[in-house]
Amino acid sequence: MFFYPSPPLPGHRSFVLSVLLSLLSLVLASDWIQYPPNGHATMTHYTLPEGFIAACGCAINSTLYPTAAMSQMAYGSSASYGPACGQCFNLTLIDAFTASPPFYPNTTNSVVVKITDLCPYSKQGWCNATTSGPNAGGDYLNFDLSWPSASIPSTFFPSDPSYYVIQQDFGVWHASYQSVSCEYWEGWNDSAALGKRSQSGLRLMLS
Repeated sequence: MFFYPSPPLPGHRSFVLSVLLSLLSLVLASDWIQYPPNGHATMTHYTLPEGFIAACGCAINSTLYPTAAMSQMAYGSSASYGPACGQCFNLTLIDAFTASPPFYPNTTNSVVVKITDLCPYSKQGWCNATTSGPNAGGDYLNFDLSWPSASIPSTFFPSDPSYYVIQQDFGVWHASYQSVSCEYWEGWNDSAALGKRSQSGLRLMLS
């Protein structure tokens, strides 16, 4: 006599689904780049309008101060909020290595930024590093600085107009980074620049 197996109970299905999701999260987590607190990275820049709520959902006023996006596989999420959100870093320019010849500035320009956005992973570009290999600059992190910005001097990215007549904005730099307390971030004393926004627009938490 043949008996059809009984269908799994709803609770059993939920348990199996939970286990599968947990295993999936472990697999995905293993793909995130675990970066040291201090190191080297590439640095690019992009336009972020003042008052724009980026991937981290940070308070609107955070855009009045230096912010940056982090390359996705270091950011730690393929959606919106990631572990890098709200972290602060001191970024220092080293050289514009794509210039011909490479440009080494006479000044040392640094800025403390807060991560409020992600730079999406793509097969091309500077945010494509994975655990399997670095980006074209040889680095596993890319910081995409929100610039131009009222909080960062227009001369932050230096050049030599007398030599680089055509290429004034090199677009990408080698930089060093140091994880720092956000007390060093320019927006730290502005309570309206701290925290995360809900869909209703209310500030939820300080970060």
